[in-house]
Amino acid sequence: MHALLLLLHVVISVGLILVVLLQSSKGGGLAGALGGGGGMGAVFGGRGAGDFLTKLTTGLAIAFMVSCLLHSAISPTTGPEARSALQEELKKRSLETGPASVLPGSVAPAVEETAPAEESGAE
Repeated sequence: MHALLLLLHVVISVGLILVVLLQSSKGGGLAGALGGGGGMGAVFGGRGAGDFLTKLTTGLAIAFMVSCLLHSAISPTTGPEARSALQEELKKRSLETGPASVLPGSVAPAVEETAPAEESGAE
């Protein structure tokens, strides 16, 4: 299931990249470089190509976001037992040295040990 979702995610990503590159912008985009963009306009009509690519971009962007959420939800590394290498190293170091009472480079606070004052009231 994870491999299928990963494959779908890659296909959606490549499709989104191609659709964004095919859209014509002020500079012409990739659509202008692939034959002047006239062929695309003849298939979809004058303004139909722009509207179709805009809707396709929106649909693929939504599919990409949903795919990301699903991928993170069923990823095998999202369990509580899975830890990153950094978390493991920090845990190992804290067990070896124990908790630090003073940060490096700072002065330890002075602890005054005074005896409780004797009450000088005679009754």
